[in-house]
Amino acid sequence: MGAGPIELSYVDLAVATGLVVVAGVVSLALQLGLARRLAVAATRTAIQLLIIGYVLKWVFKIDSPWVLLPVMGFMIFVAGRAAVERTGRRYPGAMGDAFVTLVLCSLLTTFTVTEAVIGVTPWYTPQYVIPLLGMILGNSLTGISLCLDALLERFSEQQGLIEMELAHGATRWEAARDVLRDAVRRGMIPIINSMMVVGLVSLPGMMTGQILAGNPPLQAVQYQIVVMFMLAGATALGCIGVALLAYRRLFNAKHQLRAELISKV
Repeated sequence: MGAGPIELSYVDLAVATGLVVVAGVVSLALQLGLARRLAVAATRTAIQLLIIGYVLKWVFKIDSPWVLLPVMGFMIFVAGRAAVERTGRRYPGAMGDAFVTLVLCSLLTTFTVTEAVIGVTPWYTPQYVIPLLGMILGNSLTGISLCLDALLERFSEQQGLIEMELAHGATRWEAARDVLRDAVRRGMIPIINSMMVVGLVSLPGMMTGQILAGNPPLQAVQYQIVVMFMLAGATALGCIGVALLAYRRLFNAKHQLRAELISKV
């Protein structure tokens, strides 16, 4: 029978902090210019995680859908904003498109897993919904950001070619199809790469957490398989959704590319 989870003290956290300090010292010694950014990132990580820890403790204690739903909405809003801020180009309405896409793909995937796969009762149990939603948003926003960045870059750089195809009778879909396809592929690269090496090179968070908590490895593997498939589905839906919404905004009913809407950040 596996041992239960080992509780960490503040001394343990201080020791772990030493690993970051070592990385910062190496950066200073080699003049990499990363020490300050590493310090800021480490500080933000600790503060953000401590804050969310206290918030989740409160949310778990109340265990109400009227508390859960605003938390989910805030998480999706922040993810949508982060997805757009990571792109090198934007267009009016990009934030809204990213938010709508994340709402649809994340909620659909989350509740499919919690209701149809795991069978969570009641549906608003925060111990399941919030961690799964967080994993989905973290991966989906990366895919959406890469997809949107590739899409806007190609539309800008290939404006002349696309307009030539439109002038020769191609529809807006025919002119944009290859760009949309390539953008979705780029957005899917991180999750596909992760799936190719999972278990051989990396032991992902869900599996590692289950094992550290003392659960049997095979049970942890089953959960991880569900998580990986969940992330792949959510990322695919997110990339396709944001690409189609961007396409609808950047091509008008007269089959014209409105490249003037795209601006560099």
